[in-house]
Amino acid sequence: MTATLPDNPLLIGAGLPPFDRIQTGDIVPGITALLETLNTDLATLEANLEPSWQGLVEPLNRIEERLSWSWGIVSHLMGVKNSPELRTAYETVQPALVQFATRLGQSQPIYNAFKQIRSSATWDSLEPAQQRIVEAAIREAELTGVGLEGTKKERFNQIQQALAELTTRFGNNVLDATKAFSLTLTTSADIEGLPPSLLALAAQAARDAGDTEATAESGPWRITLDYPSYGPFMQHSRRRDLREKLYRAFVTRASEGDWDNRGHIEQILELRHEMAQLLGYGTYAELSLARKMAPSVEAVDQLMEELRVASYDTAAKELDSLKAFAQAKGSAEAENLTHWDIAFWAERMREEKYGLNDEELRPYFPLPQVLEGLFSLAHRIFDISITPADGEAPVWHPDVRYFQVLDRDGQPMAHFYLDPYSRPAEKRGGAWMDDCINRAKFNDQVRLPVAYLVCNQTPPVDGKPSLMTFRDVETLFHEFGHGLQHMLTQVDYAGAAGINNVEWDAVELPSQFMENWCYHRDTLLGLARHYKTGETLPEDLYQKIVAARTFMTGSAILRQVRFGWTDLELHHRYRPGGPETIAEVNQRIGAQSSILKPLPEDAFLCSFTHIFAGGYAAGYYSYFWAEVLSADAFAAFEEAGLDNEVALAETGHRFRDTVLALGGSRHPMEVFKAFRGREPSTQALLRHRGLVAA
Repeated sequence: MTATLPDNPLLIGAGLPPFDRIQTGDIVPGITALLETLNTDLATLEANLEPSWQGLVEPLNRIEERLSWSWGIVSHLMGVKNSPELRTAYETVQPALVQFATRLGQSQPIYNAFKQIRSSATWDSLEPAQQRIVEAAIREAELTGVGLEGTKKERFNQIQQALAELTTRFGNNVLDATKAFSLTLTTSADIEGLPPSLLALAAQAARDAGDTEATAESGPWRITLDYPSYGPFMQHSRRRDLREKLYRAFVTRASEGDWDNRGHIEQILELRHEMAQLLGYGTYAELSLARKMAPSVEAVDQLMEELRVASYDTAAKELDSLKAFAQAKGSAEAENLTHWDIAFWAERMREEKYGLNDEELRPYFPLPQVLEGLFSLAHRIFDISITPADGEAPVWHPDVRYFQVLDRDGQPMAHFYLDPYSRPAEKRGGAWMDDCINRAKFNDQVRLPVAYLVCNQTPPVDGKPSLMTFRDVETLFHEFGHGLQHMLTQVDYAGAAGINNVEWDAVELPSQFMENWCYHRDTLLGLARHYKTGETLPEDLYQKIVAARTFMTGSAILRQVRFGWTDLELHHRYRPGGPETIAEVNQRIGAQSSILKPLPEDAFLCSFTHIFAGGYAAGYYSYFWAEVLSADAFAAFEEAGLDNEVALAETGHRFRDTVLALGGSRHPMEVFKAFRGREPSTQALLRHRGLVAA
């Protein structure tokens, strides 16, 4: 039942989202009413502008925050509770929302007032954070078409609207195509090689699909394209024919039938290119970099080429080693080792070379234990405490946890939700951090930040806790790093607090930095204990994890180079209607940056949500750009001494007080130099990746 407008929970506008009260039916009337109010508020602001912080920025911030509170809830639910009804509501109000956002971004009075602030006599009296917010507002207005007029402005706004609809449809198609495919296994031959954890998950999936009698022991077992199912199957299934079937389904997701994204890609790229040209940029990549730390497309190309050269020969040797290994095992597959064989043979080789098996490690990484170890690390190096606060906030699913972050005096600093488990029927894949509430100060009262941390690991099955792969552990640390930057910020202006106003290619610094601690002895042995016996991870297994860190590293880097370069190529050099099709670009870049050339039918672009439905368009390179920063930042801890608790704490406090505290209040290079004392070097990245000697 829909709430009446005065009681509509989406119109509360402040505080924690009332997830226990929000109904899908609230969205259309709630957002419609909100936009009516905000349009009036915007008109009033424009008519009574004062070019000052109090007269412009504060009232404008109230409008923006009021919108982001309500729409942020709807967007969040689209990621974690997706349904046909929710999509319909979302798509119904999205055009009006884009229209309002465009009107706000193109407001000439507001743009002029920001420029007046910048040129006023009081400019130097503003804090650096305030100056950065004003500068960003001016730049964003210019990139949102404030300088356009007449038919150009009209066309720009049409493009904005069309892109919003297309990117939403792209993401929905990927979710639906992933959900639609499944492989049902019924015989012992079908499941040969599959570990017990996957059989339990696959039986659970079969039960969820209606086969109530399915068990881990006797099946049937349902394998899906959701990564907790797909990944382990590709690593362990001895049925090469089934691996091939699954792989082909995975790389052709959303490329045919009702969920075909190929046409959407064409349209998205064409519209982005046209939008960039309307704004005076040669390509969309140049427009994208106007918001980023990297100075030019050439600088990104240079980094990509440096990484490609550093990793290509290594990747070629890795493939040769896999072939030789398969041959030594007497496998006929060795003659023509291909895409659906790599994960399987790499796992066999890793098991033999390092005595390391993902399934052997899982029992040591139950989620509650991993969280305890992660929180202990945060206490040791950042001097914060994290405690459960379940029940203090409404949640969108019973599995969601709620935590509070306390300072050294036991005072709350922040809160966060954790939604850890895969739910392929309603939750998009991958992992992410998003802001729920931003830190800000009003009348000497600090509003504390709240974060969403979302992962997609295997849920508890058959009475066992969620047993994580080592990669799941790294992913949790990664998202927690994003969360730390959002939660430990000391900036009191919402526009530059946490990750706000941080250049996109620097925003992965804290997240990738945190992954390094998964290889730190005290940290890992502190969190890895067997869920049944309580036994600590044996020392020899820890040493094997460290030794295996750079296993297949050349291939891993090349894979990311391929994604980043394809993204850049499509947004910079590709021309719709030109001599090359998108599929040909994909094949060409794949051939240049892969040892195994892509299959002719490879359509991974059709499920590349990062760049076609997320924030990484002409910015996928950001993972590498930020890894240069994060690896060098972690090197500061290595130099201090990883077994020196006092030195680690001192360095951790410096990292907290610069990288985590300053957020978007200063340029990322300034922030990095404030922590490190110099500009970053690529050497630490190459060393951590095993491409240069330690």
